[in-house]
Amino acid sequence: MRFLNRSIQLTGAAALLLLTACTVGPNYVKPSAPVPPPSMDAFKESAGWKLARPGGETLGEKWWQLFNDPQLNDLEEQVNISNQNVLAAEAQFRQAKALVQSARAGYFPTVTAGASVTRAGTGGSGSSGSAGSAASSRGIAGTTTYALPIDFAWEADVWGRVRRTVEANRSSAQATEADLAGVRLSAQAALAEDYFLLRAQDVQIRLLNDTVASFQKALDLTNNRYQGGVVARSDVLQAETQLKQAQAQAIDLSVQRAQLEHAIALLVGKPASVFSIPTVPFSPVFPNIPTGVPSQLLERRPDIAGAERRMQAANAEIGVAKAAFYPTVGLGASAGFQSTSLSNWLSWPSFLWSVGPTLSQTLFDGGLRRAQTEQAKAAYDAVVANYRQTVLTGFQEVEDNLAALRILESEAAAQNDAVTAARSSLAVTLNQYRAGIVSYINVTVAQNTLLTNERSAVDILGRRLSASVLLIRALGGGWDTSKITYDRPKQAPAPAAAGAAPAAGASPNTGTVVSAGAAKK
Repeated sequence: MRFLNRSIQLTGAAALLLLTACTVGPNYVKPSAPVPPPSMDAFKESAGWKLARPGGETLGEKWWQLFNDPQLNDLEEQVNISNQNVLAAEAQFRQAKALVQSARAGYFPTVTAGASVTRAGTGGSGSSGSAGSAASSRGIAGTTTYALPIDFAWEADVWGRVRRTVEANRSSAQATEADLAGVRLSAQAALAEDYFLLRAQDVQIRLLNDTVASFQKALDLTNNRYQGGVVARSDVLQAETQLKQAQAQAIDLSVQRAQLEHAIALLVGKPASVFSIPTVPFSPVFPNIPTGVPSQLLERRPDIAGAERRMQAANAEIGVAKAAFYPTVGLGASAGFQSTSLSNWLSWPSFLWSVGPTLSQTLFDGGLRRAQTEQAKAAYDAVVANYRQTVLTGFQEVEDNLAALRILESEAAAQNDAVTAARSSLAVTLNQYRAGIVSYINVTVAQNTLLTNERSAVDILGRRLSASVLLIRALGGGWDTSKITYDRPKQAPAPAAAGAAPAAGASPNTGTVVSAGAAKK
């Protein structure tokens, strides 16, 4: 007996060593991405772009507060609470976490228990004894069996199939958490963009209302001159046409404003019929937007982080597919009570048990496992390409909006000069018209020129605010990979000594240490 116990202990220790040492499939090493060289300390399009005002070096989570607009701040706070897309993404994240726990259940045995009462028998000719004779006389023979089994089944994770499955699901959950941050950032940016476009519409409407008042004065002046016989009836009609056109344009802007208001209602999760944003004076603030260095972008965008986590998940799926080539090792056990008598059901003589290992290997599957492995490798290659494309898209969006801000800033200065010149031109033309030097057509041209330039200035204002919001979104909006909270170690490894080389197989930016060597397919 002592020898048997010792053998069991040695066998268990050997099995434990085997389980902890063998995991098939490639270990994850983060693939390279098309990024600017480390020596590049600024984005290309930021050259010549002046910050609007001094500020911090990083974006905060509540980045919209940089615009110093209380109404915008209140609306943004409602996104996390009421936006349905954010709530759906949060539910998907919880679902992904549950899938990780489901995969982890593969580490543990399955234990089932049940009770049954079974009546079985044959025709009367198969009976014996007095009881059988009595049954035979009725044409019925049978036996009642009472069973209370407890079954134990466990599949040893010898080749790491369960571990790779857990790794894949864990990485997918982390990717889903990054997706949640991306959905939240998209909703916040869309809200800010729609809000500033709405405020630009308010400025446009106010401008056209002022223009209508100015055109009304011009019409009154022309009417007086017509009544005095100084000008022709055509001048009055021309002035009236200008007035009505301006009124129509102001009304048309109200349609666009209403649509933007409804879009904001959707983003904050409220019915459009009960939501409104009052018109208030608007004095926009162009905030300082710290861009950081290009190499930091990979750490600050949730879509890039999500794509990178999906690479690790796809890499782990290769290991799951390769584990199918190896034998399945399991252990089964059963114990319980079984008796044909209810009174003796739970007694020791009715106790029975069985235990034993199992080993199974698929000998022929028509190439199924090989095809599944090739499929997993192809899926990994596709995810790597998607990751690199996401990185390139991120750099493009940052450069696009940096260029837009830089160019629009210069355009706004030139357009403001054009507005000033148009106002002076209109004032001179009106004086000339009053003096009878020029016809009313000159006044009409000057009025249209001023209105066009003023509306262009407001349009540039809105585009600059939109570009600011889009730049913040392109930079990640104050998010970074450290905000992926799911399954992170509670304490980071101790930092290496100064000048020490990184550990072999350390996968940067992933929080995972892998075996030395790149992932081979």
